[in-house]
Amino acid sequence: MSKKWLLLLVAMLTAMVLVACGNGEKEGASSSEGGDGKKVLKVGMEAGYPPFNWTQQTDANGAVKLSGSAEYAGGYDVQVAKKIADELGMELEIVKTEWDGLVPALQSGVVDAIIAGMSPTAERKQSIDFTSNYYTSDFVIVVKKGSPYENAKTLADFSGAKITSQLNTSNYLVIDQIPGVKKEVAMDSFPAMRVAVESGAIDGYVAERPEAISAAMANKNFAYADLEEGFVTDPGATDVAIGVRRGYELTDKMSEILDSISADERQKLMEEAIANQPASAE
Repeated sequence: MSKKWLLLLVAMLTAMVLVACGNGEKEGASSSEGGDGKKVLKVGMEAGYPPFNWTQQTDANGAVKLSGSAEYAGGYDVQVAKKIADELGMELEIVKTEWDGLVPALQSGVVDAIIAGMSPTAERKQSIDFTSNYYTSDFVIVVKKGSPYENAKTLADFSGAKITSQLNTSNYLVIDQIPGVKKEVAMDSFPAMRVAVESGAIDGYVAERPEAISAAMANKNFAYADLEEGFVTDPGATDVAIGVRRGYELTDKMSEILDSISADERQKLMEEAIANQPASAE
Protein backbone atom coordinates (compact mmCIF):
# COMPACT_ATOMS: atom_id res chain seq x y z
CA MET A 1 0.00 0.00 0.00
CA SER A 2 1.40 3.42 -0.97
CA LYS A 3 2.04 6.08 1.67
CA LYS A 4 -0.70 8.25 0.08
CA TRP A 5 -3.35 5.53 0.46
CA LEU A 6 -2.17 4.78 4.01
CA LEU A 7 -2.59 8.42 5.03
CA LEU A 8 -6.04 8.50 3.41
CA LEU A 9 -7.09 5.34 5.27
CA VAL A 10 -5.90 6.78 8.60
CA ALA A 11 -7.86 9.98 7.95
CA MET A 12 -11.03 8.03 7.16
CA LEU A 13 -10.73 5.92 10.29
CA THR A 14 -10.12 9.01 12.42
CA ALA A 15 -13.24 10.66 11.00
CA MET A 16 -15.32 7.56 11.73
CA VAL A 17 -14.11 7.48 15.35
CA LEU A 18 -14.94 11.17 15.83
CA VAL A 19 -18.45 10.70 14.44
CA ALA A 20 -19.02 7.68 16.68
CA CYS A 21 -17.84 9.61 19.73
CA GLY A 22 -20.09 12.51 18.85
CA ASN A 23 -23.11 10.24 18.52
CA GLY A 24 -22.28 8.51 21.79
CA GLU A 25 -22.15 11.83 23.66
CA LYS A 26 -25.49 12.86 22.22
CA GLU A 27 -27.12 9.56 23.16
CA GLY A 28 -25.71 9.75 26.68
CA ALA A 29 -27.07 13.27 27.16
CA SER A 30 -30.53 12.31 25.95
CA SER A 31 -30.74 9.43 28.41
CA SER A 32 -29.72 11.54 31.42
CA GLU A 33 -31.22 14.91 30.56
CA GLY A 34 -34.75 16.01 29.81
CA GLY A 35 -35.95 18.49 27.24
CA ASP A 36 -35.25 21.43 29.56
CA GLY A 37 -31.69 20.30 30.28
CA LYS A 38 -32.48 18.88 33.72
CA LYS A 39 -31.16 15.48 34.70
CA VAL A 40 -33.84 12.80 34.59
CA LEU A 41 -34.89 10.73 37.58
CA LYS A 42 -36.24 7.44 36.23
CA VAL A 43 -38.68 5.90 38.70
CA GLY A 44 -40.03 2.37 38.35
CA MET A 45 -43.48 1.40 39.59
CA GLU A 46 -46.12 -1.18 38.80
CA ALA A 47 -48.82 1.43 38.11
CA GLY A 48 -51.35 -1.18 39.18
CA TYR A 49 -51.50 -1.01 42.99
CA PRO A 50 -54.02 1.65 44.01
CA PRO A 51 -53.96 3.84 46.00
CA PHE A 52 -50.16 3.69 45.91
CA ASN A 53 -50.01 3.74 42.11
CA TRP A 54 -52.28 3.11 39.15
CA THR A 55 -52.70 3.73 35.42
CA GLN A 56 -55.16 6.29 34.04
CA GLN A 57 -55.92 7.90 30.69
CA THR A 58 -55.35 11.62 31.51
CA ASP A 59 -53.14 13.83 33.63
CA ALA A 60 -56.00 14.56 36.07
CA ASN A 61 -55.11 15.04 39.75
CA GLY A 62 -51.42 15.45 39.15
CA ALA A 63 -50.83 12.24 37.20
CA VAL A 64 -47.55 11.88 35.28
CA LYS A 65 -47.23 10.48 31.78
CA LEU A 66 -45.74 7.01 31.59
CA SER A 67 -42.52 6.65 29.63
CA GLY A 68 -43.18 5.44 26.08
CA SER A 69 -46.94 5.41 26.57
CA ALA A 70 -50.00 7.57 26.01
CA GLU A 71 -51.21 6.67 29.51
CA TYR A 72 -50.49 8.28 32.87
CA ALA A 73 -49.57 7.12 36.36
CA GLY A 74 -51.41 8.45 39.39
CA GLY A 75 -51.46 7.72 43.09
CA TYR A 76 -49.62 8.26 46.36
CA ASP A 77 -46.29 7.02 45.00
CA VAL A 78 -46.53 9.42 42.07
CA GLN A 79 -46.99 12.40 44.38
CA VAL A 80 -44.02 11.29 46.48
CA ALA A 81 -41.93 10.83 43.33
CA LYS A 82 -42.85 14.34 42.19
CA LYS A 83 -41.72 15.80 45.52
CA ILE A 84 -38.43 13.92 45.33
CA ALA A 85 -37.74 15.04 41.75
CA ASP A 86 -38.68 18.67 42.47
CA GLU A 87 -36.42 18.88 45.51
CA LEU A 88 -33.55 17.29 43.57
CA GLY A 89 -34.08 19.68 40.65
CA MET A 90 -34.60 16.74 38.30
CA GLU A 91 -37.17 15.85 35.66
CA LEU A 92 -39.38 12.92 36.65
CA GLU A 93 -39.83 9.98 34.28
CA ILE A 94 -42.03 7.08 35.35
CA VAL A 95 -41.30 3.67 33.87
CA LYS A 96 -44.18 1.19 34.20
CA THR A 97 -42.68 -2.14 35.21
CA GLU A 98 -44.14 -5.47 36.34
CA TRP A 99 -43.65 -6.09 40.06
CA ASP A 100 -41.15 -8.92 39.61
CA GLY A 101 -39.17 -6.81 37.15
CA LEU A 102 -38.67 -3.79 39.43
CA VAL A 103 -35.54 -4.94 41.27
CA PRO A 104 -33.83 -6.25 38.08
CA ALA A 105 -34.68 -2.94 36.34
CA LEU A 106 -33.06 -1.06 39.21
CA GLN A 107 -29.96 -3.23 39.28
CA SER A 108 -29.47 -2.96 35.52
CA GLY A 109 -29.87 0.83 35.49
CA VAL A 110 -33.15 0.91 33.56
CA VAL A 111 -34.57 2.91 36.49
CA ASP A 112 -32.86 4.97 39.19
CA ALA A 113 -35.33 4.29 41.98
CA ILE A 114 -38.31 2.11 42.87
CA ILE A 115 -41.23 4.07 44.32
CA ALA A 116 -43.92 1.42 44.29
CA GLY A 117 -45.31 0.75 47.75
CA MET A 118 -42.31 -1.54 48.31
CA SER A 119 -41.39 -2.66 51.83
CA PRO A 120 -37.71 -2.74 52.87
CA THR A 121 -37.68 -6.39 53.92
CA ALA A 122 -34.52 -8.14 55.06
CA GLU A 123 -34.59 -10.27 51.92
CA ARG A 124 -34.74 -7.26 49.59
CA LYS A 125 -31.98 -5.52 51.55
CA GLN A 126 -29.67 -8.33 50.49
CA SER A 127 -29.73 -7.04 46.91
CA ILE A 128 -30.68 -3.32 47.03
CA ASP A 129 -30.63 -0.38 49.44
CA PHE A 130 -33.55 1.66 50.76
CA THR A 131 -34.18 5.21 51.86
CA SER A 132 -35.98 6.07 55.08
CA ASN A 133 -39.68 5.18 55.14
CA TYR A 134 -42.38 7.29 53.54
CA TYR A 135 -45.42 5.34 54.76
CA THR A 136 -46.32 2.73 57.37
CA SER A 137 -49.40 0.54 57.25
CA ASP A 138 -50.74 -2.82 58.43
CA PHE A 139 -52.21 -5.92 56.79
CA VAL A 140 -55.92 -6.64 56.43
CA ILE A 141 -57.89 -9.11 54.31
CA VAL A 142 -60.05 -7.96 51.41
CA VAL A 143 -63.23 -10.02 50.98
CA LYS A 144 -66.49 -9.92 49.08
CA LYS A 145 -69.12 -7.78 50.75
CA GLY A 146 -71.77 -9.92 52.43
CA SER A 147 -69.47 -12.95 52.68
CA PRO A 148 -69.14 -14.90 55.96
CA TYR A 149 -65.69 -13.32 56.38
CA GLU A 150 -66.70 -9.66 56.22
CA ASN A 151 -67.11 -9.39 60.01
CA ALA A 152 -64.15 -11.58 60.93
CA LYS A 153 -62.22 -10.30 63.96
CA THR A 154 -59.39 -12.81 64.27
CA LEU A 155 -57.20 -14.80 61.92
CA ALA A 156 -58.86 -17.97 63.21
CA ASP A 157 -62.12 -16.76 61.67
CA PHE A 158 -60.54 -17.42 58.27
CA SER A 159 -59.94 -21.11 58.91
CA GLY A 160 -60.88 -22.99 55.73
CA ALA A 161 -60.90 -19.82 53.61
CA LYS A 162 -59.12 -19.62 50.25
CA ILE A 163 -56.67 -16.75 50.68
CA THR A 164 -53.86 -15.41 48.48
CA SER A 165 -51.83 -12.29 47.81
CA GLN A 166 -49.22 -10.96 45.41
CA LEU A 167 -46.21 -13.01 44.39
CA ASN A 168 -42.93 -12.19 46.16
CA THR A 169 -44.45 -9.96 48.83
CA SER A 170 -44.64 -10.02 52.62
CA ASN A 171 -48.43 -10.05 52.19
CA TYR A 172 -48.23 -13.57 50.80
CA LEU A 173 -45.88 -14.88 53.49
CA VAL A 174 -48.10 -13.85 56.43
CA ILE A 175 -50.96 -16.01 55.14
CA ASP A 176 -49.21 -18.90 56.90
CA GLN A 177 -50.26 -17.32 60.21
CA ILE A 178 -53.93 -18.12 59.50
CA PRO A 179 -54.82 -21.45 61.15
CA GLY A 180 -56.43 -23.94 58.77
CA VAL A 181 -56.20 -21.57 55.80
CA LYS A 182 -56.30 -22.79 52.19
CA LYS A 183 -53.35 -20.84 50.87
CA GLU A 184 -53.88 -20.32 47.16
CA VAL A 185 -51.20 -19.80 44.52
CA ALA A 186 -49.83 -16.25 44.61
CA MET A 187 -51.14 -13.92 41.92
CA ASP A 188 -49.34 -11.38 39.74
CA SER A 189 -51.36 -8.26 40.53
CA PHE A 190 -53.98 -6.77 42.82
CA PRO A 191 -56.43 -6.06 39.99
CA ALA A 192 -56.34 -9.80 39.24
CA MET A 193 -57.02 -10.57 42.90
CA ARG A 194 -60.01 -8.23 42.94
CA VAL A 195 -61.46 -10.11 39.99
CA ALA A 196 -60.83 -13.43 41.75
CA VAL A 197 -62.62 -12.26 44.91
CA GLU A 198 -65.61 -10.92 43.01
CA SER A 199 -65.95 -14.12 40.98
CA GLY A 200 -65.68 -16.32 44.07
CA ALA A 201 -62.48 -18.02 42.92
CA ILE A 202 -60.92 -16.99 46.25
CA ASP A 203 -62.43 -15.85 49.55
CA GLY A 204 -60.00 -13.01 50.09
CA TYR A 205 -56.51 -11.60 49.70
CA VAL A 206 -54.06 -9.99 52.10
CA ALA A 207 -53.36 -6.32 51.40
CA GLU A 208 -52.07 -3.22 53.08
CA ARG A 209 -54.88 -1.19 54.63
CA PRO A 210 -54.77 1.63 52.01
CA GLU A 211 -55.24 -0.90 49.19
CA ALA A 212 -58.15 -2.46 51.05
CA ILE A 213 -59.84 0.92 51.58
CA SER A 214 -59.19 1.66 47.92
CA ALA A 215 -60.82 -1.60 46.82
CA ALA A 216 -63.90 -1.00 48.96
CA MET A 217 -64.29 2.56 47.65
CA ALA A 218 -63.81 1.57 44.02
CA ASN A 219 -66.29 -1.32 44.10
CA LYS A 220 -69.33 -1.70 46.36
CA ASN A 221 -68.94 -5.48 46.19
CA PHE A 222 -65.74 -5.36 48.28
CA ALA A 223 -65.16 -5.05 52.01
CA TYR A 224 -62.24 -5.82 54.28
CA ALA A 225 -61.92 -7.51 57.64
CA ASP A 226 -60.61 -5.07 60.22
CA LEU A 227 -59.02 -7.60 62.55
CA GLU A 228 -58.78 -7.09 66.30
CA GLU A 229 -56.20 -9.86 66.42
CA GLY A 230 -54.31 -9.59 63.18
CA PHE A 231 -50.99 -10.55 61.65
CA VAL A 232 -47.72 -10.41 63.54
CA THR A 233 -45.25 -8.63 61.28
CA ASP A 234 -41.75 -7.27 61.25
CA PRO A 235 -41.69 -3.47 60.78
CA GLY A 236 -39.87 -4.00 57.50
CA ALA A 237 -42.94 -5.78 56.14
CA THR A 238 -45.38 -2.91 56.68
CA ASP A 239 -43.09 0.09 56.16
CA VAL A 240 -42.76 1.54 52.67
CA ALA A 241 -39.51 3.03 51.34
CA ILE A 242 -37.74 3.92 48.09
CA GLY A 243 -35.56 1.18 46.62
CA VAL A 244 -32.18 2.26 45.22
CA ARG A 245 -29.02 0.63 43.88
CA ARG A 246 -26.12 -0.09 46.20
CA GLY A 247 -24.10 3.06 46.79
CA TYR A 248 -26.52 5.33 44.91
CA GLU A 249 -25.30 8.89 45.40
CA LEU A 250 -28.76 10.38 46.00
CA THR A 251 -29.94 7.95 48.67
CA ASP A 252 -29.20 10.19 51.65
CA LYS A 253 -30.66 13.25 49.97
CA MET A 254 -33.85 11.34 49.15
CA SER A 255 -34.12 10.26 52.78
CA GLU A 256 -33.75 13.88 53.90
CA ILE A 257 -36.57 14.92 51.58
CA LEU A 258 -38.83 12.11 52.81
CA ASP A 259 -38.08 12.93 56.46
CA SER A 260 -39.19 16.52 55.83
CA ILE A 261 -42.72 15.35 54.89
CA SER A 262 -44.79 15.45 58.07
CA ALA A 263 -47.08 12.62 59.17
CA ASP A 264 -50.09 14.88 58.59
CA GLU A 265 -49.00 15.65 55.04
CA ARG A 266 -48.41 11.97 54.30
CA GLN A 267 -51.87 11.10 55.56
CA LYS A 268 -53.40 13.90 53.50
CA LEU A 269 -51.63 12.66 50.37
CA MET A 270 -52.91 9.13 51.01
CA GLU A 271 -56.48 10.30 51.58
CA GLU A 272 -56.33 12.31 48.34
CA ALA A 273 -54.98 9.30 46.47
CA ILE A 274 -57.80 7.09 47.75
CA ALA A 275 -60.38 9.71 46.79
CA ASN A 276 -58.88 10.38 43.36
CA GLN A 277 -58.39 6.83 42.13
CA PRO A 278 -60.37 5.97 39.00
CA ALA A 279 -63.05 3.34 39.53
CA SER A 280 -61.24 1.13 37.00
CA ALA A 281 -57.71 1.89 38.23
CA GLU A 282 -55.17 -0.75 37.24
